[in-house]
Amino acid sequence: MNWKDFEQNIKVRLTTSFFNRAVTSAVMPFMALFFAQEINKVWAGLFLILTVILSFFSSLIGGYISDRFQRKKILLLTSFTSTLMFLFMTLSLYPTDKMIWLFAIAYVGFIISSSLGRPSMHAIIIDSTTPENRKAVYTIDYWLMNLSMAIGAALGGFLYMNHQKELFILLTFVSATLPIAYKIWLVTEVKDCLEKKHENIVFDLIQNYKVAIQDRAFLRVVIGSTCIFAAEFSLNSYIGIRLSETFDPIKIGNFEIVGVRMLSILNIQNMLLVVCLTFIVNKFTDRLSGKKALLLGLGLYGVGYVTVTSANTWYVLIIFNFIATVGELVYSPVRNAEQANMIPADKRGSYSAFAGLSDIGADLIARMTIIVGAFLIPTMMSVYIGIIVIIGIFLLYTGLFVRKDIQSKEILNKMSS
Repeated sequence: MNWKDFEQNIKVRLTTSFFNRAVTSAVMPFMALFFAQEINKVWAGLFLILTVILSFFSSLIGGYISDRFQRKKILLLTSFTSTLMFLFMTLSLYPTDKMIWLFAIAYVGFIISSSLGRPSMHAIIIDSTTPENRKAVYTIDYWLMNLSMAIGAALGGFLYMNHQKELFILLTFVSATLPIAYKIWLVTEVKDCLEKKHENIVFDLIQNYKVAIQDRAFLRVVIGSTCIFAAEFSLNSYIGIRLSETFDPIKIGNFEIVGVRMLSILNIQNMLLVVCLTFIVNKFTDRLSGKKALLLGLGLYGVGYVTVTSANTWYVLIIFNFIATVGELVYSPVRNAEQANMIPADKRGSYSAFAGLSDIGADLIARMTIIVGAFLIPTMMSVYIGIIVIIGIFLLYTGLFVRKDIQSKEILNKMSS
């Protein structure tokens, strides 16, 4: 499926998401450093924990309003608010004594507004695709996501230290183009908005998510995805700490690769492989059924990260990180497309927000590996990660395909009777 074949809303969604993610990736990695330098480490840690909590609840509210109201209006409002927050952050840097309180408030505003709009962004893909072309769209979205994150991280890395003001001016300008793009090119969708069933809006919101939680198959997919993502997320938590402590440095000429640099190499390798191999791998997986592609990808992914968890030799780390990334390229578009196919048409925003819990849960499990790793040797940590991934594969596969098989058999039985 070519770019010209996509609906206009898909083109707008993919393009604006590319710039939105690039902007976010340019500043997010440096926020802990910024607040630690300007105030102190404890305050920075507590403040960033608060933003994670606010992001979580804002995303849930965003899913609810995405189903209640027109998504175009929501994206116009949230993207315009995000632009204002970037403008305030930029202005706060100009006084000799930076107005950190204004920067912090604007940053919180940016986190809330972007989280409120995110479920609508996810829902637009489902609105504008069919089960037949959904995998192709998610493949391109996955590729663009990694490319934008790489560009954003590189931009932030080059400009943050010595050109902080210029960086935020650039990000404000890019952010300002997004509401303009939505206003001009995003087509207002014709959809049945979710009706308010309870006078109390909080109770109505809770009841809305109760439906998603009671969907056992979808719940298995969310929990399974959490377990699977945890293996990759542990790369920058337990694995990174272990490499910094136990990796034997190697020298290439006068350049020494220590544990921290080895971690950077693995992250760069991951991004480069995704950018370079996504469409090559996709051509191969198009020949496979969804079930086979999912299991093959998850198998490679699991073997790769289980080995990387305890490996300490540079070439073993490179080889198995390659295997893990290829596995991710194989399974990820299938998982995304099949998960989207499970979502009811009138609850796409809410279900998308609920599915976002996978990332938060995986991040928590990855943080816990740091604590568990203090008591287990690296080989046992590989076993620990392996068990988590196996549980994830079982839950994800049964959630995505077992119910579908049962429903297919029931239909065949009715037709034959």
